[in-house]
Amino acid sequence: MAIDGLIILDSAGRPIIQSGFHSVPPAYPILHIDALNNALSAASRPDDVDPVLSVPSLTIDAPSACCHAKVADMRLLCPISGDVDPLYAFAFMQTFVDILRDYFGQLSAETLKENFDVVYQLLEETLDSGGHPLTTSPNALRDIVLPPSLLNKVLSVAGVSGLATPLSNSQPFASPIPWRKAGVRYNNNEIYFDVAETLEAIINKNGTPAASNVWGRIESNCKLSGTPDLLLTFSNFQSLTDCSFHPCIRLQRWARDKTLSFVPPDGHFKLMEYRYAPASASTMHQVAVPFSLRSSIQLQEHGGSFDVTLSSRLTTRAMDSVTIELFLGEGASGASCISSHNASWSFDLRTLTLKWELKNVQPSGNYTLRGTFTSTTQIPRPSRAFRVRFDIMQHTFSALKIDQLKLAGEMYKPYKGMRGRSAGDIEWRW
Repeated sequence: MAIDGLIILDSAGRPIIQSGFHSVPPAYPILHIDALNNALSAASRPDDVDPVLSVPSLTIDAPSACCHAKVADMRLLCPISGDVDPLYAFAFMQTFVDILRDYFGQLSAETLKENFDVVYQLLEETLDSGGHPLTTSPNALRDIVLPPSLLNKVLSVAGVSGLATPLSNSQPFASPIPWRKAGVRYNNNEIYFDVAETLEAIINKNGTPAASNVWGRIESNCKLSGTPDLLLTFSNFQSLTDCSFHPCIRLQRWARDKTLSFVPPDGHFKLMEYRYAPASASTMHQVAVPFSLRSSIQLQEHGGSFDVTLSSRLTTRAMDSVTIELFLGEGASGASCISSHNASWSFDLRTLTLKWELKNVQPSGNYTLRGTFTSTTQIPRPSRAFRVRFDIMQHTFSALKIDQLKLAGEMYKPYKGMRGRSAGDIEWRW
């Protein structure tokens, strides 16, 4: 299974960089760029464009498709043809974006233009001429493609390229383990685990959940010397389902006793992803939403009025960065609101969306928003659901905790740390 290549466009739809399309005509990538730009210009909203577009081919018997995704102010295109699963293309695009973030931090079109040489080298190392992914581990790539820095740029401009390469990188692929560097040394040996979980739910107007799922991931930052062999056990792993792992995880050990046995990569990496499913039958496998939303919306000619109350169901923790959005429908022209607790609200004329923002919702607190809106249409048709997003620090829905971390292969005792963070993306119907 192979993909045809990769193209990165800026916000105006112009190509920034693309891989070498060796096995297709020169016009092939241009057809896919035009297909995406035409679809975006024809759609009322960019989100309405299908992520996989059919592209007219130069020949009748060779149909192709354009897989695309938005990243920051850019678009990534991955043309495919023949019997290729589009998910394969999206998986590669996500992997390449993760590599770019590892190298440059925050991504933007300007950042890629300033580091064009590094981006092109990464593209050549991660995708061969036949469209097959090659080296995608950041640890291995750093031995081949030097990360950008001010010193490296100055030395390259001065023509002293030899000084820009560290001696430790003189032998790429020196380590027998693809995802870990050889000869790693730290004064303080420590490893940290960040558990991030997101609750996605749909709540009916009577307050009962129609669907709710918690998706989690464990991010790790490893600063351990040598080649440590770790054995990680959790206190309540029984509720974790649909797990996916970093290639370092020994799958047979997880299948046998639900423990993670692995030699970790050096630095930041994603250890695993999972779905949390409560084992209690009384909850019908539904996760409780940490707030309630009561609303009264009256529609009139050319407008309407609303009264919304948000109540926290948490008793010990606060919710941060809470946003409640309501699409007021085509023709919405303005809104006037009064919010309690000095919370902010805004109406976006471009998206026709009313946004209510609460920086901090205290435990068991109640917050209200009252107001009216106007519309150029005689019978306004606002969205029948609010979209609520929030964060809860130092909290996880699954209450996942590390039970034990054992190390073999090295003589030191590592320090381990773990912290949790929860987020929510709720559709609350009225």
